[in-house]
Amino acid sequence: MCYSAQIEADYRKYVREFGADLDIDEFTHLFFERVQGSKVLVPKGVEDAFAHPATDKERQAKTFIDEFRAQQVTKLEQAIFKQRERLAKAERVLQTKVTKAATEDKRIATNKIDWSLRQLEDLRRTTPKDRDSRIFPSHYAPVMVMENGRRVVKPMRYLCRIAGKPANYDVRFPGTYNSRLDNLEGFWKPLFGHTHGILIVDKFFENVKRHNLEHRELAEGEEEENVVLEFAPNPQHRMLVACLWSHWSNGKDPDLLSFAAITDEPPPEVAAAGHNRCIIPIKPENVDAWLNPDPANLAAQYAILEDRDRPYYEHRLAA
Repeated sequence: MCYSAQIEADYRKYVREFGADLDIDEFTHLFFERVQGSKVLVPKGVEDAFAHPATDKERQAKTFIDEFRAQQVTKLEQAIFKQRERLAKAERVLQTKVTKAATEDKRIATNKIDWSLRQLEDLRRTTPKDRDSRIFPSHYAPVMVMENGRRVVKPMRYLCRIAGKPANYDVRFPGTYNSRLDNLEGFWKPLFGHTHGILIVDKFFENVKRHNLEHRELAEGEEEENVVLEFAPNPQHRMLVACLWSHWSNGKDPDLLSFAAITDEPPPEVAAAGHNRCIIPIKPENVDAWLNPDPANLAAQYAILEDRDRPYYEHRLAA
């Protein structure tokens, strides 16, 4: 499964390269809900795309982003103050007597201070880093769909809740950020052939077992060790990953736009690295056909997924 990906977080790239429209109202609503206390997860790269707004609606989106960041700065500064008091108290105790409680308080306070300072640095940083555009399950990302005959970019959660499912469905089944090719007419039937999307991905990340990566059996008494691999296409290029998406609503909870990336059996080099799934990037010439599916002709959609972009995926241990 594709548990993490480095994406194109800047909606303007979709606008320039694909002539897509921006659903600014959805983005603004997302940022507003977060200010109001919603726990939505938005990568810094998605926020930074609004750093230089050109319209009144974009300026409103940036206002909500700035307000949320100010809230976070206040919370972090308060947390640092609290943990520095805890640290000072523990150090005073340790000057007279070494106790397990004081030693543990010192360790925890130091770690929390360091973490909070790193978060503050990220909030204030203006120089982009790769991690700003990395998504994990439940993170929001810009996804291109077709709406009223136009390509449109919407913010969607990378964990799909199919319309009609109960509100707690994705908590009970947390793997719905990927949809298996061999299950498109099963679990994913309500979406396949109806609501298709595109996510631009630079590289993806997978969890593998070290002994599988090293092509060996576990030694006697050895426990499994997980490592994270970064897979990047060679030649390097942005991949147009095939997705399914849903607009979920139940009339009482907030509406939810969410998506899942379609995965298939891995190419030989991914399998040799110890992983058993791979995303499906489609070819640029098939974008419109993918975004305009005919539910009466699913064979055409399968043909697009089969006639996919097939780069060689180089891998390395993720930083």
